[in-house]
Amino acid sequence: MQYDVIVIGSGPGGYVAAIRCAQLGLKTACIEKYSTYGGTCLNVGCIPSKALLDSSEHFYNAGHAFATHGINIKDIKLDFGQMIKRKADVVAKNTAGISFLFKKNKIDGYQGMGSFKDKNTIIITKADGTTQEIAGKNVIIATGSKPSSLPFIKIDKKRIITSTEALNLTEVPKHLILIGGGVIGLELGSVYARLGAKVSVIEFMDGIIPTMDKSLGKELQKVLQKQGMEFYLGHKVTGAAVKGKEVTVTFDAPNGDKKELKGDYCLVAVGRIAYTDSLGLDKIGITVEERGRKITVDDHMQTSVPGVYAIGDVIRGAMLAHKAEDEGTYVAETIVGQKPHINYNLIPGVVYTWPEVAAVGQTEEQLKEKGVKYKTGSFPFRASGRAVASGDLDGFVKVLADATTDEILGVHMIGPRAADMIAEAVVAMEYRASAEDISRMSHAHPTYTEAMREACLAATENRPIHI
Repeated sequence: MQYDVIVIGSGPGGYVAAIRCAQLGLKTACIEKYSTYGGTCLNVGCIPSKALLDSSEHFYNAGHAFATHGINIKDIKLDFGQMIKRKADVVAKNTAGISFLFKKNKIDGYQGMGSFKDKNTIIITKADGTTQEIAGKNVIIATGSKPSSLPFIKIDKKRIITSTEALNLTEVPKHLILIGGGVIGLELGSVYARLGAKVSVIEFMDGIIPTMDKSLGKELQKVLQKQGMEFYLGHKVTGAAVKGKEVTVTFDAPNGDKKELKGDYCLVAVGRIAYTDSLGLDKIGITVEERGRKITVDDHMQTSVPGVYAIGDVIRGAMLAHKAEDEGTYVAETIVGQKPHINYNLIPGVVYTWPEVAAVGQTEEQLKEKGVKYKTGSFPFRASGRAVASGDLDGFVKVLADATTDEILGVHMIGPRAADMIAEAVVAMEYRASAEDISRMSHAHPTYTEAMREACLAATENRPIHI
């Protein structure tokens, strides 16, 4: 079979690239090594974790918040099996949706492991060992990433687990030890904390979600501690061992003291590594970076081999589904001669705990390091009428603006529906709005988004209305 474009991988980057290529009139194929489309995000990442986050939030609120609303429930019982089943149903609906979109757009889907024979020929190795070859003028590598570990810890997938296994446990842990205080670990940790598990977080850095503005990490830690999670910050893990149904994790405190924790599960969430194994990149002269196994690309996401592109987790930048989607669209439009655009500074980051955390643009730490003069304005949700009505009082919105021009340089928020609210900040910054611009725009009352306007008022003239 001859194609204009072959996409290897059907995650958010791959399937979006394939669909956009097809929309632009290119004969397109997409290869997926698993039996369902959607990659990590739809199968063992974004979608199933959000399903469990929503379910566990309902359970937690039923036991901790409903009574204040006049809803009294006796003898709340967790049906964990049903919760996992619902998660699987959500995944099935989403992956089936990708199959539908492929058919709608006349994209040929192939199941199997894709690898290069040469730069225009892809060998598809199926589950039964048989092979098939297809050819394409262009190839897009979109194979994503997989959980990484520490070199001295062996993942047995039973007691010492990654995020993949954490989504399919058959019981709620009694004590979940979480190595890593980043996005993935905290989301899954909060799921099981809400369901009754003791959750202990060991983080090497001096704060959680260390890549985000420090104020967000401090506030999120306070909230999660109120929910029962405990934190060991600035601690270095030295080992993890399993004996029967017990896991012992050893680690060093900042002062050098030796410590250990015992639990029934240990979730290793220390990041992800690009999945570039088995692609046969060496056959076409592509080498990967030693650290992270990432593929080097130019500003148009083309590799050192003309006609071979790479997007998403396998190249530089944050490992985010929506980044991969934007890059998939970018490459498709580049292939047909268009001039697309991506502003990497304006790709938002989100943590789907409750309250949610979201940010876009520069952090205070980054602005200070660059010597940029800025002003800041913040507004707490405790002063928001909508937040008081819903009982979501934790968190704030913080706006960073240029001290001279008032242009918004960064927005950082933690609070109810922050994951949705951050879109306003992205739009504002894409059009280079000033804090005053947003402060003079009407925001519906009562809504959570009023906090964004108030933070801009605070940044512009230090005149928020409601505090």
